[in-house]
Amino acid sequence: MKRVIIKSCCKINLGLRIVNKRSDGFHDIETIFYPLRLCDIITFEKAEQFSFSTANTFLQEEYESNLIVKSVRMLEKLSGKKLNVSIQLEKNIPIGAGLGGGSSNAAATLLSLNELFLLNIPKTELEKAALMLGSDVPYFFKITPAYATGRGEKLTHFDFELKKHILLINPGIHVSTKWAYESLSQNFSDTYIWGDVARDSKCLANMLPGLVNDFESSVFRKHKEIGEIKTSLLRFGASFSLMSGSGSSVFGLFDDLEQAKYAQAHFMEKYFTYLEEFEKED
Repeated sequence: MKRVIIKSCCKINLGLRIVNKRSDGFHDIETIFYPLRLCDIITFEKAEQFSFSTANTFLQEEYESNLIVKSVRMLEKLSGKKLNVSIQLEKNIPIGAGLGGGSSNAAATLLSLNELFLLNIPKTELEKAALMLGSDVPYFFKITPAYATGRGEKLTHFDFELKKHILLINPGIHVSTKWAYESLSQNFSDTYIWGDVARDSKCLANMLPGLVNDFESSVFRKHKEIGEIKTSLLRFGASFSLMSGSGSSVFGLFDDLEQAKYAQAHFMEKYFTYLEEFEKED
């Protein structure tokens, strides 16, 4: 095998709570990851030397800080081998958008190159490497709904399907994750309240109206435009709307497809939009 082509998909956060600040400087969180079909396409091909290419100018310029490149370096360190591979990235997921696109790319790289080069690095070692690259990278080893605690790496996967149409809006505003955490109130709850979804996924539908994102208040204060998107989604008929991660993407859940399409048409003149239609069984 000389080539691997993989879809690297993203997620939204159905709620995100900050539970406490840890002694290591990180925060314990509580969140529910939900996957979307919106994906980047990554091609890995054995070559005479390493190369990374993408049409995305920002990622090309920020070469060594790219999570794909960092993942290659991490694998080289773990395996003691030079990985001569040509990597091509078709970037469809907005960057720095609270959707985990970079983290998904990192997980895809770790898994794909471990297979392509027959490195035989154990999954436990790959998971440790993933966490070093980013708090939510481990989630993308298995992209199904999951209840997450710790830094986001303690995962309980469960079967669940949102029977809603998901409209995603990204205004192209970069929200620094570091700034978002620094701007949080220090009044953390120190309790976990959503763990029931890991035991009984049916309760998630009932929990939706009460799910919150603790980053919203500070992000909306600094970037009023993001808060206005949430307000507009609700006005256009979304039954629920929330910012994903630390921003800047906001999603709305719609029962009516025509309402979702009408809302998308309004936003798409100015912003990146993505509509994931719920496909009802016949």
